[in-house]
Amino acid sequence: MCGLRLNGLMPTIILLIASNIFMTTAWYWHLKGGMSRPVLAVIMISWGLAFFEYCLAVPANRIGYASGWSGGQLKIVQEAIALTVFGLFMVLVLKEPLGWRHIGAFACIMGAAGFMFIGK
Repeated sequence: MCGLRLNGLMPTIILLIASNIFMTTAWYWHLKGGMSRPVLAVIMISWGLAFFEYCLAVPANRIGYASGWSGGQLKIVQEAIALTVFGLFMVLVLKEPLGWRHIGAFACIMGAAGFMFIGK
């Protein structure tokens, strides 16, 4: 990891993956089978789910930062993880097809993530 201390790498990544699962679920669960629910009820349920996202994301960022990651590196890794989690959610839960545009966008984000770690 180009000079980054590895002791915070896995906990940061694992916590960010878990937090993104909660956040993706909080934002998009209601699109499949929940559209008939009142929007206020959906907001309240989503806030409840988002609470757990914050309980995981905040420690992930603190561990990563304390391990030598910059704020920019943490953000771009979080975005790359968010797109990965959403891609899986989109295909597995929403049953939407994954097209070449999705793959191209994913490749661009992964490239951006790589640039954030060059020379660090």
